[in-house]
Amino acid sequence: MKYIFVTGGVISSLGKGLTAASLGTLLENRGLKVSLQKFDPYLNVDPGTMSPFQHGEVYVLDDGAETDLDLGHYERFTNVQLTRLNNLTSGQVYQTVLNNEREGKYLGKTVQVIPHVTDEIKKRMHVLGEKSGADVIITEIGGTTGDIEGLPFLEAIREFALEVGPTNAIFVHVTFVPFIKAAGELKSKPTQQSVAKLREIGIAPHIVVCRCEKPLGKEVREKISLFCNVPFEAVVEEKDVDHTIYEVPLMLQRERVDDLVCNLLRLDTPPAKMAHWQEIVRKLIAPQHRVRIGVVGKYIELQDAYKSVYEAISHGGIANDCGVEIQRVDAEDIERDGAEKHLKGLGGILVPGGFGERGIEGKIAAARYARENLVPYLGLCLGMQIATIEFARNVLKLAKAHSTEFDPNTPHPVIAMLDSQTKVTNKGGTMRLGAQPCQLAVGTKTAQLYGAFVIKERHRHRYEFNNAYRELFQKADFGFSGQTPDGRLVEIIELANHPFFIASQFHPEFRSKPHLPHPLFTGFIAAAHAHTHQKPV
Repeated sequence: MKYIFVTGGVISSLGKGLTAASLGTLLENRGLKVSLQKFDPYLNVDPGTMSPFQHGEVYVLDDGAETDLDLGHYERFTNVQLTRLNNLTSGQVYQTVLNNEREGKYLGKTVQVIPHVTDEIKKRMHVLGEKSGADVIITEIGGTTGDIEGLPFLEAIREFALEVGPTNAIFVHVTFVPFIKAAGELKSKPTQQSVAKLREIGIAPHIVVCRCEKPLGKEVREKISLFCNVPFEAVVEEKDVDHTIYEVPLMLQRERVDDLVCNLLRLDTPPAKMAHWQEIVRKLIAPQHRVRIGVVGKYIELQDAYKSVYEAISHGGIANDCGVEIQRVDAEDIERDGAEKHLKGLGGILVPGGFGERGIEGKIAAARYARENLVPYLGLCLGMQIATIEFARNVLKLAKAHSTEFDPNTPHPVIAMLDSQTKVTNKGGTMRLGAQPCQLAVGTKTAQLYGAFVIKERHRHRYEFNNAYRELFQKADFGFSGQTPDGRLVEIIELANHPFFIASQFHPEFRSKPHLPHPLFTGFIAAAHAHTHQKPV
């Protein structure tokens, strides 16, 4: 088994995850089985209790693991299906080590970072290797080289590479080469310092990937090669992409990164066939059609808070050869100005998931605007609950209908806490999580889009549709197009007398890929395009 370790230097948010995912794409298309793994140095056990302002979105896997958003890149760019083994935090490592110590597993020894913490990190790599059966495992180390919390992970991968041998493990260091406008040139010194810091730890990178705004040029590459002790051809330019992140695999292929990796790891494989990926990029850069979608949320100023949602929308565009312009709408702006000012002229409206009361009335107003003006609507998790509350208030005339999450004393709790959640006290990892089966109703638009009657989708929530109101909603043509197989929980709602009004309790965005767009997003963008180009009566 071969191992690739991806580290980062100079600054955070360089795109290590995208680089790792893109490398995974190239290796898969060379016929190799790939798995990817993320090591996060923070002490949280997982990101489940972290604010989106701190961490961005929480990406949920089939097995219910709440993980880093980079795992979303891994799944979107490759065919791998990840599990909780693919994400490890310092919190998980220390929790395991301390539990072992309490149970006497260290036989009275002094528990230390080396070897006990590093051994636990290495153990996770071995376990993933055994379980995945992959030819190559790509492991990304979160944070920036030099961060004190990341040192145990760097020491662990140094030891691991020594144990498996030089032809079985390589290091790829992603760094930043800034362009100084006043000087009119790129500066390599931060890269030199970052690699020097890595070499102090005992890791010498085999490949240096240079994020930059301008082309590197021969002179800068030669300088980085000389001072960082890597071959000239192993200094890789990773320039800011012009249009879409899905250009990155093609950029790295032009830089012959996959050839470099295969040569270093003694992998004899044919060149990657990327024609299908080129077509994906073509549809994103030069689509046949255009549409504008409004995403109404509360973390709207943060790109990473709804990362998978934005990507899934673009995938729906790919499926329809349709360029999508996303208009981010702050729900509180709707509360202040009214829905029409911010939503008029849009091809479709999407309300994503979220927690907390802030912006709720703005989201309810957005759902009402979509329903009354026949604008295609897609609701995700909270977006389904919002649509339910809006319908209850304005169609069923249940004044003050609400969710007990936001108003525990509402006279009409059309959304209420799951029975299984009522006695839960710990916040982390205790929601209804992961892939759950759903039975689709015959004859519904949802079943038509899926082309199936039983599906599995990923969940992350504590509240559900209140079954006490089910009959009342059904009489008003509020359709339940998806339920749990036992019929106890409503999973998908739709309005039959609307061009496209579908909302799910689950998160379909977590299953969408550029080469396999999710059917709900595909249908939503198709409906939005039809709405945009419909002729006035």
